[in-house]
Amino acid sequence: MNAADKKKLRAQAHSLKPVIIIGQSGLTAAVLAEIELALDSHELIKIRIRAEREDRKVIGEQICIDTGAALIQTIGQIAVIYRLNPDK
Repeated sequence: MNAADKKKLRAQAHSLKPVIIIGQSGLTAAVLAEIELALDSHELIKIRIRAEREDRKVIGEQICIDTGAALIQTIGQIAVIYRLNPDK
């Protein structure tokens, strides 16, 4: 994904609200399943990660590895991820 594509996706994500919130339990199998469902239906989602800075970075990278999504942007506790749905 090139810089122009990421810029376009960041602009689209600006008005979105977080659809997934990762709390004190961290990244569990149930949370990953919900992220998969959200990516299948929306393609571009925001996730709120309630953890320390280093942990947020690790969790964001792990989400991308497990789901095959691309990390578009992180600002504070919010991560924006995108995965193309070929069925749409």
